[in-house]
Amino acid sequence: MALNSMREIFDQMREQHLAFWEVVLAYDMDERQVSPEGSKAKMLLTWQAMRDAADAYTGQRSSLSGLVGGDGMKMRQYNLRGESMLGGYVSAVIAEALSMAESNACMRRIVAAPTAGACGVLPAVLLPLDLTQHQILQALYTASGIGAVIASRASIAGAEGGCQAEIGTASAMAAGALVAIRGGSGEQIGHAVAMALKNLMGLVCDPVAGLVEVPCVKRNVIGAVNAVSAADMAMAGIQSRIPVDEVIEAMGQVGRRMPVEFRETALGGLANTPTGRAVKERMQAARKR
Repeated sequence: MALNSMREIFDQMREQHLAFWEVVLAYDMDERQVSPEGSKAKMLLTWQAMRDAADAYTGQRSSLSGLVGGDGMKMRQYNLRGESMLGGYVSAVIAEALSMAESNACMRRIVAAPTAGACGVLPAVLLPLDLTQHQILQALYTASGIGAVIASRASIAGAEGGCQAEIGTASAMAAGALVAIRGGSGEQIGHAVAMALKNLMGLVCDPVAGLVEVPCVKRNVIGAVNAVSAADMAMAGIQSRIPVDEVIEAMGQVGRRMPVEFRETALGGLANTPTGRAVKERMQAARKR
């Protein structure tokens, strides 16, 4: 058994009368030769690491470059003042995405989901919710399965497929996880994944000075909010007109055709703006001193 396509997971669900997350659990048990309890224990440790990272955030740290730090706390305070135009859950999602991505830039312990640069998306949509342990497992196994399929059929690396492969994949994982915990079907999970990926297809990876800071931190916010909207559309019965596996393959093709300047080389996009180049020069000068 392998997680090579969403269709294969759907087929396993139908043939074995399993939920999406249970198919992924069975795969993990077979792949690592562990018991259900062993697999779940490791997944819950992952969840605890996400919670610990969120709890440890104070907004007092800045990255070594000085480009990142404190924005997660600014958003939290803005929300507490009741000034957010969104309010409630989505505002909390934004604050969590900023906080977690900043923690990564500030060299704090995070969970790569699926990468460090996209670490804020999945926890951002889950942490503000009051989830049972069962729902946590549903969400994390579902997200893991989606990430595994995308890694198999396309890419999850910015250096290979641009930021669509990192933030796009994280957003798809988060969208599917939200649908799973809300009782959505396998097909609805697929539609949420497809819509989340389509919305971010073609997103370039252009880190200023080669650092996973600008624009990476704020792109975690876009990935998280995109995931919420894709999940809501899927739960409303809205469908992707392009099947999810075809969307994943298209994302992979776009990544392979993307010029090297837009694949984590810091040679194009925002990294090549006058300000972006000035930041790089400042960082290089600082290293020589």
